[in-house]
Amino acid sequence: MSANATPEGTTAEGDTLPAVRLRGLHKAFGQNEVLRGIDLDIARGEVVCILGPSGSGKSTLLRCVNLLETPTAGQVFIGDTEVTAPDTDIDWIRARIGMVFQQFNLFPHLTVEENLTIAQRVVLGRGGAEATDTALAMLRRVGLEEKRGEYPARLSGGQQQRVAIARALSMGPEAMLFDEATSALDPELVGEVLDVMRELAEEGMTMLVVTHEIGFAREVADRVVFMDGGVIVEQGPPSEVLVAPREERTQRFLQRVLDR
Repeated sequence: MSANATPEGTTAEGDTLPAVRLRGLHKAFGQNEVLRGIDLDIARGEVVCILGPSGSGKSTLLRCVNLLETPTAGQVFIGDTEVTAPDTDIDWIRARIGMVFQQFNLFPHLTVEENLTIAQRVVLGRGGAEATDTALAMLRRVGLEEKRGEYPARLSGGQQQRVAIARALSMGPEAMLFDEATSALDPELVGEVLDVMRELAEEGMTMLVVTHEIGFAREVADRVVFMDGGVIVEQGPPSEVLVAPREERTQRFLQRVLDR
């Protein structure tokens, strides 16, 4: 954490800082350069949806934000804290930036409640009562408090993903990353997860969302970012990017997606 950062990762004028800043972000796997110089700001309370074809670097970008992948070059800032600095407390970063994956990544041998309390106790040092109270509050938030004693295998895919969202929220994050959170779900279960994400957006949660759900992006996003080949091709309000994209590459992608 930087010397002038508060526990929330902001300075006295921190409310004016973007929640997340990416500067010159590169990521290569061997000779394969997946990200090629990404510059992006996400304002506090903003919902940014990232669209693009498979292999465009969308998921890698998210994973670089909370250091699940170490950038090859460039900087990532959460508030005024540079998370790519050598002395960064990675646990602190991952507590501040919640992430929900395509697969639910719940511990199968733990109950729903235990899945929500373990990181609170280990990473945040919360006592059992506080961790449990927080877990139950977050389960209520996603409509699953009655499932607190169940094991993940006894839940539907949509319920498991809502538990995964509640688990991330239990850490009190400043922002949430969603990596194709509905792609592993049966079509009839997608809506219940998107409803929770809509509610988070309405409550002012900062969100960076990789998705192919064009309707969700049109309805909820403040900004749409279209990526291809490891770069940002186009970005702007959904009314522009999704309705009248400027770039031919964006136009071709949307035509293919919307014609399915």
